[in-house]
Amino acid sequence: MFEAFSGGYYLGRLYVTPTDGDRVLMDDGQHERVNRELYATGEGVEPLDTPVVMKLDATHFRVHGDEAVPANTLEIPEALLEDSRIRNPPQLREVLLARRERARQLVAYGAG
Repeated sequence: MFEAFSGGYYLGRLYVTPTDGDRVLMDDGQHERVNRELYATGEGVEPLDTPVVMKLDATHFRVHGDEAVPANTLEIPEALLEDSRIRNPPQLREVLLARRERARQLVAYGAG
């Protein structure tokens, strides 16, 4: 789903669609897999529901897992989509997933 892109990000393609909610969501199983494969350190017991950080266009946001979201889909609140280049959702888009270290930096600075 995601492949190495740079020192700070992985690159993936997801269908981006609007949601009435206030959080950015993706399929719960895929979210857990991203946590396990890309965010976990392998040291001790780690949560697999930690929000991951993604970037679409110029905006970073935290992404949470939800069982109701279809696979390979990113549901984004309509207010956030207004600032994007998406005009006819759902639209297949490239998104950047912050690597573990970069995600921690972004969260510390209040991203998402």
